[in-house]
Amino acid sequence: MGKLKKKELEYFDKLVKEKRKKIKDSLDYYRSTVVDADTKEASGDASAYSFHMADQGTDAMEREKSFMFASRDEKYLKQLDDALFRISNDTYGICRSCGELIGKERLEAVPTTTICYDCKVNESE
Repeated sequence: MGKLKKKELEYFDKLVKEKRKKIKDSLDYYRSTVVDADTKEASGDASAYSFHMADQGTDAMEREKSFMFASRDEKYLKQLDDALFRISNDTYGICRSCGELIGKERLEAVPTTTICYDCKVNESE
């Protein structure tokens, strides 16, 4: 069982932090969309919405989509935070299944992964 070199860990630390910032910005946007809509609705301010039933349905669907995207982003943010923790304790890039190093190409494509390609393929079968 090996581990990534310090320079490689620094590279992935930067990569994960960049992805974390992007997802955090996205999450903040979705949260504000859902909160703004709920606040206007709760206050009785219907001016943000149309009075036509079809438009109200569309508005509700858009709020639901924003909520689902925010939920997905929250899960991804947690995975990114977990990856940063693994980087900090020098366990990043080690497959949880076989204990071998995860390929750098896989880590670049999926920086939150905890399993190497071969184990993932075997797990899927």
